[in-house]
Amino acid sequence: MATPVITIYTDGSSLGNPGAGGYGVVLISGPHRKELSAGFRLTTNNRMELMAVCVALEALKFEGSDVTIYSDSKYVVDAVSKGWVFGWAKKGFSGKKNPDLWMRFLTIYRKHNVRFIWVKGHAETVENNRCDTLAVAAANGSNLLEDRGYQPE
Repeated sequence: MATPVITIYTDGSSLGNPGAGGYGVVLISGPHRKELSAGFRLTTNNRMELMAVCVALEALKFEGSDVTIYSDSKYVVDAVSKGWVFGWAKKGFSGKKNPDLWMRFLTIYRKHNVRFIWVKGHAETVENNRCDTLAVAAANGSNLLEDRGYQPE
């Protein structure tokens, strides 16, 4: 069986930073499309951006997939593309924010062939705009979850 090729778009949003927040994900593989989203009572924008990527990768059915992730989060894209997160991990994420999500990310990231592409937020990227719509709707929802990893400063 051929290695699946997956395209993922992600976005996170918070209504206040910290505040209520949400993430939105669009996964595309061939003719298949899936949308995911969830909202949280108290979180940050960066946590939602990173959580979107974690949830998206965890939703994949086959290990070893070739994955391209489009995100408007410089925080996430640069941390991975520039290799910062790997150095943070070697130092136990000492002094870094969101270690719970970065560890979660690295666990699933290592199971796939992932590349990141940064896209400008609120621009012409249709699927990224859809993710933003999903994230904002989730943040404004009535059944908000608890972001158990959120640590107030």
